[in-house]
Amino acid sequence: MHASPAGSRSATWSPDAAGFLLSVIMPIYNERATLEQIVARVVAAPYEKQIILVDDGSTDGTRALVEQYRGRSGFEVVLQPRNRGKGAAIRAALPLVRGDAVIIQDADLEYDPQDYPLLIEHIRRGYADVVYGSRYLSRRATLPWTRYRLGVHLLNGLVRLLYLARITDEATCYKAFRTEVLRPLRLRCERFEFCPEVTAKCLKRGYRIVEVPISFRYRTVAEGKKIGWRDGFEAAWTLLKYRFVD
Repeated sequence: MHASPAGSRSATWSPDAAGFLLSVIMPIYNERATLEQIVARVVAAPYEKQIILVDDGSTDGTRALVEQYRGRSGFEVVLQPRNRGKGAAIRAALPLVRGDAVIIQDADLEYDPQDYPLLIEHIRRGYADVVYGSRYLSRRATLPWTRYRLGVHLLNGLVRLLYLARITDEATCYKAFRTEVLRPLRLRCERFEFCPEVTAKCLKRGYRIVEVPISFRYRTVAEGKKIGWRDGFEAAWTLLKYRFVD
């Protein structure tokens, strides 16, 4: 089993995507400054979409913004009673998914929804069941060497050691799945361990993870980045744990 960059097949959206439904799961926690802008970008992105907004107990006024989308065509709204974490928010959204494929979308502006076809066309055309958008495959990537990038490289090394799979960006937000692949995984994640858990379970089940280059705008802790060292250790433990248990 292995993961590798996508081949030379075109990943450009085309009109024959009519009838294909993409479910976008957006976990949200205290993103008042960016929420409306990122939702507008998702709406403007290609494909017919079901957009599932999950407010994870926001305390900065974000929750009221999320509630404005309730009842709008193409939207589902989930309000978590308290802050539990990204993984719990994704799990809360999964029962509502109606799409042929699912992609995870953070509620900040680091990732560009116009990149959806780079991932989704490999699924829609039957080339792959699982596609990750790598921040490190693009020749234009100019990401700084921070503790976050170091942590991603360490996690990539663990994936290679434990699962014999080469991945350049295990921690990317942009993970896309054929719905029938993601739904049966019996996810248990609460926080940021969604990424290592879903990676481990897909690889153990023999799914090849295809990676494609995507654009990325790095944001700092001062701008709202929430992941920390605790999450890195938890991610490493999750990769190790699911190598031996299901």
